[in-house]
Amino acid sequence: MIVAHKNEGPKIPYTVSGNVISFRGGELVFDLEKYERDFPVHIDICENEFNMLTVGISQRYVAQIDIPAREYEYVEDGTDEQGNPKYDKVAVPFNLDRVTLTLWTIEGGNA
Repeated sequence: MIVAHKNEGPKIPYTVSGNVISFRGGELVFDLEKYERDFPVHIDICENEFNMLTVGISQRYVAQIDIPAREYEYVEDGTDEQGNPKYDKVAVPFNLDRVTLTLWTIEGGNA
């Protein structure tokens, strides 16, 4: 996972286990592989006025997750009626190394 720091200061605590990222000890959890699509996915993680984590734009940003579009490869799968090779479009396995996590400073250190 690529981790970028948007600004200086304390950041939200997070852990990564396999393809799962957890913020603040499980307050908000994402299985990132389940969010991969055929187009790029952007997830905003914010903190509301009650210091609770929310998905989508709220009071203040704490993190953003960017998952690039799913990649495919073409695998040869036999031949057609004219003897030409046939190909199947196969999704490349999810790769956490392609995901970007951008961390924002937690205002007032509410990590």
